[in-house]
Amino acid sequence: MRIVITGASGNVGTALLRRLARRGDTPGEKENGSAAGNGDGSSGRHEIVGICRRPPSGGPPYADARWVALDLAGPAVEAALTPVLDGADAVVHLAWGFQPAHDISYLARLGVDGTRAVVNAAQAAGVPHLVHMSSVGAYSPGPDDDRRVDESWPTGGIDSLAYSRQKVAAERVLDEHERAHPDGTAVARLRPALIVQRDSGSALLRYGVPPYVPAALLRHLPLLPVDRELVVPLVHTSDVADAIVRVLEQRATGPFNLAAEPPVTRDLIAAVLHAWPVHLPRTVLHTVADVAWRLRLQPLDPGWIDLAFAVPLLDCGRARRELGWTPAVTADAALAQVVGGMADSAATTSPALRPRSVPAELAAIARGEPITSRRLP
Repeated sequence: MRIVITGASGNVGTALLRRLARRGDTPGEKENGSAAGNGDGSSGRHEIVGICRRPPSGGPPYADARWVALDLAGPAVEAALTPVLDGADAVVHLAWGFQPAHDISYLARLGVDGTRAVVNAAQAAGVPHLVHMSSVGAYSPGPDDDRRVDESWPTGGIDSLAYSRQKVAAERVLDEHERAHPDGTAVARLRPALIVQRDSGSALLRYGVPPYVPAALLRHLPLLPVDRELVVPLVHTSDVADAIVRVLEQRATGPFNLAAEPPVTRDLIAAVLHAWPVHLPRTVLHTVADVAWRLRLQPLDPGWIDLAFAVPLLDCGRARRELGWTPAVTADAALAQVVGGMADSAATTSPALRPRSVPAELAAIARGEPITSRRLP
């Protein structure tokens, strides 16, 4: 297959490149080695083209792809994409932005307009299959109990977070495409829980932790002040990559929920951090985060707190039945991995997953370029 991957250097893209490079490359096969990249975009029996704004310089797993530098938020991106997609058997659309969070118009151009450009270019190039990375954040608030919801749950998102609104808007772009082109590019939509792996540690710190906070401090938190009702779904990045490969191999279409068990609670997070859980009502937590956000003291949009308490738990029965997908990593194990990765500032050679350091972040602020507002985070 010739597979084009947007956002191929990021969290999920890195795991997908690793998954595609496995020897034999059969969905569900245990990892028993890796096929060496040829430096020409060939990975095993697949030809991989990676699209991102800042291509990696090389090394595994990035050497297994041929790279095209392209900002999906830029001008005339659809015209630039079409020749890249020509002859592709499938497009995996992973590209998305989380920062600069104070520049919502840029994030909308990247996430919503970028998705429209990818869909239109895929249709124009005659690509038969598109796999779109949606999110649990596209769903409307979940039921009041811990009941899991399947893919029929409404995708209305929450109004207080731009990320959620934009994920919903991207889903509507796909709806429009499917109505206009019933026999055109077929679409699969993956709606995963929070996606984590150890190597995303530095990126998560950069996007969600104040720049003056050392990573190692995570190992020494005495208290975790969070509302006791917090319950969120989570999944390991490698399991999401495995689901993508299964969708590609089976030419599956439609929506698929992806999450691991057990759901992540406040007490589970506290146990992984070796911290004492303290009940802090979500309204108080939101107010504190909102004030710090407006004063530019921390980079996390307070809408993420609203989302954390609104997202539903996911019924993944369709992925299990139709794809044969079962997560290999439990949610508590994935949480422990990513917390360890954050404490160690884990990273890769990709610019998107580069190492995070306090001096570098503070230097950016001194230059007037905090990550929440600088054009290219």
